[in-house]
Amino acid sequence: MPAPDYILKLREKIGHDPLWLPGVRGVVLDDSGRVLLGRRVDNGHWALVSGMLDPGEEPARGLVREIFEETAVVAEAERVVSVGTVGPFTYPNGDVCEFLDVVFRCRYVSGTARVNDDESLEVGWFSLDGLPELMPGHLTSIRRALSPEEAAHFEP
Repeated sequence: MPAPDYILKLREKIGHDPLWLPGVRGVVLDDSGRVLLGRRVDNGHWALVSGMLDPGEEPARGLVREIFEETAVVAEAERVVSVGTVGPFTYPNGDVCEFLDVVFRCRYVSGTARVNDDESLEVGWFSLDGLPELMPGHLTSIRRALSPEEAAHFEP
């Protein structure tokens, strides 16, 4: 996925220096309790749907947008699961980023899961006992989303 225009403009000013970005991740569950995953183009790993927020975008709305853009699934954010940081990452071009990561539990509303953009190699629904190997932290996000506790997790 190419970097959004606002990131490219920031990079013109700051070069490869660390950049703090708002990110969202969704644990989308269907009525059967299956979770929606995508296999990422950039690293080939299975992962929860995630993305960066646009300037001024509300986190839950931004995640719902990302889910639809990447998978053609319409979802509804139900609650915040956790808030934390991910990274820092150094990309092949030398850019350094760290993400504020807001994870939401979401419910499936409609649509047929499919690859809907250039960010995923595959998209699908997985039962909890049939999950593929996931990117670090994503299984923890799923476990927290399934917890009956309503309070969001954060690192003290």
